[in-house]
Amino acid sequence: MEKIRSFNDNIDIKNKRVILRSDFNVPIINEVIQDKTRINLSIPFIQNLLKRQAKVLIISHLGRPKSGKDLNFSLKPVYKYLKEKIENKIYFFSEKITNRTKDKLSFINSGEIIFFENIRFDEGEIKNDENFAKNLSSLGDVYINDAFSCAHRKQASIHKITKHTKNSFAGPLFMKEIHSINMVLKNKKSPTTCIIGGSKISTKLGVVTSLINKVDNLIIIGAMANNFIKFRGNKIGKSLVESGSDKMIEEIYNKVDNSNCEIVTPFDFAVSNSTDGEAIFRDLNEVKDNEIILDIGPQTIERISKIIDISKTVLWNGPAGYFENKNFSKGTISLAKKISDNTNENSLISIVGGGDTISSIKNNRLSVKFTHLSTAGGAFLEYIEGKNLPGIEVLK
Repeated sequence: MEKIRSFNDNIDIKNKRVILRSDFNVPIINEVIQDKTRINLSIPFIQNLLKRQAKVLIISHLGRPKSGKDLNFSLKPVYKYLKEKIENKIYFFSEKITNRTKDKLSFINSGEIIFFENIRFDEGEIKNDENFAKNLSSLGDVYINDAFSCAHRKQASIHKITKHTKNSFAGPLFMKEIHSINMVLKNKKSPTTCIIGGSKISTKLGVVTSLINKVDNLIIIGAMANNFIKFRGNKIGKSLVESGSDKMIEEIYNKVDNSNCEIVTPFDFAVSNSTDGEAIFRDLNEVKDNEIILDIGPQTIERISKIIDISKTVLWNGPAGYFENKNFSKGTISLAKKISDNTNENSLISIVGGGDTISSIKNNRLSVKFTHLSTAGGAFLEYIEGKNLPGIEVLK
């Protein structure tokens, strides 16, 4: 792999404008941040840039706003949180970025921050628009991408901005992700187990089919498992399924038949009539028509735990159930504790990744330890799959 241009302390940034692409795509409900992990991880580097007298321009996205300025996706709560944590002056810039924006920012002094509103409010971001990327790059002298979780996106603040910026680098969090994942993949020991959760097969089909030839056990959990259970002719009630998933699952099973990989899906469940209900336990094919599968059951937890016990390497991405309701968080908590215990006691190599996975661990205040805890989701999976990520390619 070609070397990535990474930012270091020898690069002169005094009195220079530094565009910092961060990842503050955090869960926010009623303007209250639910999980501050990604923000807290970013703060030390921001403080380092300020200490070195840079003028810091922070850019991030939040969610997938459908309109030009849906305030449900405003980054203002993150801005307010940073103001509490960082003593330096921070200004919030809510306007759209144009060819006149550079002149409007002339007031910023060294050691100060301008925090931009959700970059996805600008339609040029998603479209990877040339003019928008040019306007964006004109704001700074140096560009640093510290958002590995967005590296799989061909979007202006990740991709085309580098075309118009001479000094483009990967930040410390970006490089830590790459080094940590490479270390585990390079040194992984068999048996290797991959646990994949989430809701959609279509977004993870590539990584699932790729992993079949790389791992010994492939465990499917979360809402994604519903599709496999239904494909086998079992009842799933009114559980979430993805339209047109049968063809994708058939492709996966065909590939498994020609490999040494064993695929494992849940065979008992915690169900309820609604997501805010109590847990009722059902075995395979006993789910009622009015029930939703919301977590894996105790027998499935025991089966997965035994697989983890014989594994030397574990990759885990995606919670086991609807962890927002504690009644359906037992599967996720059990997996987190088992992987953590085995990492500590049995020298298990473990990579755990994905925003929802981290949120589920934080929400339940678990004290756990893994070889590497990745804040990235899709980029994490695509990197493991072996894809060339746009955000990495432009920094080589």
